[in-house]
Amino acid sequence: MKPIKLVTPISGDPDAPTQNLVGLGALAAELAAEGISVRDLFARTGVDAAQLEDARARISHRQRLAIYRNAKRLAKRSDIALLAGARQRISDYGIYGYALISSRTFGDSLLFSLDHVTMAGPAVRQISFRIEGKTAILRSHGLDTLGDLLPFAAEFWRSSMTAIFSRVLESPFPSKRMVFPFPAPPHWRNYERMFNCPIDFGADRMEWHFDAEILDMPCPNANPITAQICQQVCDVVLTEGPGESELIRRVRAACLNSPNQFPAAARIASELGLSLRTFHRRLAQEGLSYQSIVDGMRRSLATELLENTHMGIDMIAERIGFADATSFRKAFKKWTSRSPSDFRQS
Repeated sequence: MKPIKLVTPISGDPDAPTQNLVGLGALAAELAAEGISVRDLFARTGVDAAQLEDARARISHRQRLAIYRNAKRLAKRSDIALLAGARQRISDYGIYGYALISSRTFGDSLLFSLDHVTMAGPAVRQISFRIEGKTAILRSHGLDTLGDLLPFAAEFWRSSMTAIFSRVLESPFPSKRMVFPFPAPPHWRNYERMFNCPIDFGADRMEWHFDAEILDMPCPNANPITAQICQQVCDVVLTEGPGESELIRRVRAACLNSPNQFPAAARIASELGLSLRTFHRRLAQEGLSYQSIVDGMRRSLATELLENTHMGIDMIAERIGFADATSFRKAFKKWTSRSPSDFRQS
């Protein structure tokens, strides 16, 4: 068995606006086909329908579950989540979707999807990935926060990802088995038709088994340049804070697109068409400095890489622009009061 890769996509604060709305358009479209408006779907959730068109809009985990609850209550069919997920297109997931489809192999695509899974809006606390023999296994953890929404969330997530992965491969995704920790629903026969594999209900875990050989399959639309650009943009999104100005977003993008992270302030100012003095003045008006932005990005990227990848400390230090691992360790301890190794273990 290969080592387990574990990612934690949900913030510890269920009210923190950390999730975007990718994928929810398919749910809205499926309900619209039943005559249910987006306004009703988002009623009493604090989310506006216009946010579906805003790539920078953010909602909380609690708001996402409130939307799911509305959908479950309003839907005329019990299998609405399965049907909605099957509608998903690459474009519904924006830059995240294009990063997946342009990856070199499906294994690269899957690992990228896990490393950036917060962008796909999962509803579970943790997702692990391992390989046992010829079978690859994705397992969902921390299901207790979903309560009676577990079947709905599981159906929507599995159906959505099956649709996306099938589009990445341009062929049906080779699922081998799906395991769910709840009784078979009234529409249980639709599971086998949707996923084309045996289904286990009433289990003590939630897992998705598929053929591990698919990990080495080249993606038909692989494009290294497109993949690199999309992945860099995804890194920018991961480090964004809610309500940031266009200037701050442009600074972040310029930093992450630089081949040698992170460049001096004078270079960033020049790329933005500003004098260095004007650049510092405009940042000061927002209560920030260039160094504070760089430190924040380094911290966000470092924690993301420590939590969600197996990259070594030396490699992470280089990736986020430190001259050596020693400097990175000192900075990380200053940011978090913990060493990178202690942070990863916890």
